[in-house]
Amino acid sequence: MQIIILGAGRVGESVAETLASEQNDITVIDPDGARLRSLEDRIEVRGVMGDGTQPSVLAQAGAEHTDLFISCTADDAVNLVACKVAYSRFNIPKTIARLRSQEFVEGETLLTKEGFAVDQVICPEASVTRYMHQLIEYPEALQVLVFSQGRAHLVAVRVATGSEMATRTLAEFSARNPDCQLRLVAVYRNDKEIPLDPSVRIFPGDEVFFIVDRALVRDALRLIRGPEVPVRRVMIAGGGRVGKRLAGSLEGMCQVKVIESSLERCKSLAEDLPSEMLVLQGDASDEDLLVDENVGDMDLFVAVTSDDEDNIMSAMLAKRLGARRVMAIVNRRAYADLIQGGAIDIAVSPAQAVIGELLRQVRRGAVAAVHSLRRGQAEALEGIAHGDAKHSHLVGRRIEQIKLPEGVRFGAIVRTVDERVEVLMPHHGTEIQTDDHLILFLPHKRLVREVEKLFQVKATFL
Repeated sequence: MQIIILGAGRVGESVAETLASEQNDITVIDPDGARLRSLEDRIEVRGVMGDGTQPSVLAQAGAEHTDLFISCTADDAVNLVACKVAYSRFNIPKTIARLRSQEFVEGETLLTKEGFAVDQVICPEASVTRYMHQLIEYPEALQVLVFSQGRAHLVAVRVATGSEMATRTLAEFSARNPDCQLRLVAVYRNDKEIPLDPSVRIFPGDEVFFIVDRALVRDALRLIRGPEVPVRRVMIAGGGRVGKRLAGSLEGMCQVKVIESSLERCKSLAEDLPSEMLVLQGDASDEDLLVDENVGDMDLFVAVTSDDEDNIMSAMLAKRLGARRVMAIVNRRAYADLIQGGAIDIAVSPAQAVIGELLRQVRRGAVAAVHSLRRGQAEALEGIAHGDAKHSHLVGRRIEQIKLPEGVRFGAIVRTVDERVEVLMPHHGTEIQTDDHLILFLPHKRLVREVEKLFQVKATFL
């Protein structure tokens, strides 16, 4: 696929790196020549220096033959204008804009082809807030991803000592919990995937991925992590866009304290956030301030400033001072890989939080949702089985009859029966029906193209 990305900042860089790894033809536009040269040295992309709202620059980038245009600069106005020019002047069939303002809602008249011609809106701040909110709602999880409009969840969690799963083989766990409706799709030990054989024994510290009906997430977590300890007290370091969104989303759910260094920002937060939330001016890496504000009593400390180093330091300090769990936004992948699971429980990348939304646009076949896992190494994909038994690779076939690429696993089938949505755990005799939503786990991204073919209907189908 021919793709143009406007903006080589943190979001643009992450998007370019992900899409280039899938053999797409990527061109990146940015006014900063040094930034482009650095990007070209590290990944296989072509850089074009200039203003991406100018038709001449877009033409130089190959807009006439482009399939997808992604505008992800930090300026909403630039992104809107660039999408309009890309569509109106070059007829690029699909455009995506990064928009921070909450006044632009996907699908509204301003964003249609007659308006700014934006087919999809991405907002890393909103995406990372939703991501973090899920982790607060399910505090024992490492990752919670949503499929089929919220009906099925994929959850990553670390096995706890003394839990129902710890020290038992998969066969023993299944025998002891015959009514447990979860589907284990992967187990990692010391960052290496281990086979899902019934004889495999699961140990404390193993990272497991499972898919389950939304209503059963807490029951499943209880078996793997033990009794849930709910999050009641949260301290947020940073009152910027993410900090404000996250605090607002926790209204009525937790006691919240926000620490922000800017006095003006503090005043704005105090006016906009619920009155029961405490807003403090100060430095979140100030040990005396954290001690005075009882950080040791916090169920969760979240560092969401715009500075990676500040987030890492304040989160590590909060952990040392007794916070039960700490989470930090970390933009640099090298930092995230280094600290995750150590002194910091969860490192969150804003750019990675939106990658799934973009990957869905470049997937072939009937793909409804995509989520990137294991820092982009693995993937979970939701596809729709279209066609009939004659023209589909899936419809009318039992699970045991479907040849998946090596390592790919069925996670769940989401099926609508008489307007009732059911989440089914597939077994070898389960038969795929038309319009079933199938959730699959891919241990390596190189398997994507083979999986996409399964959801492509043969050309003779009408």
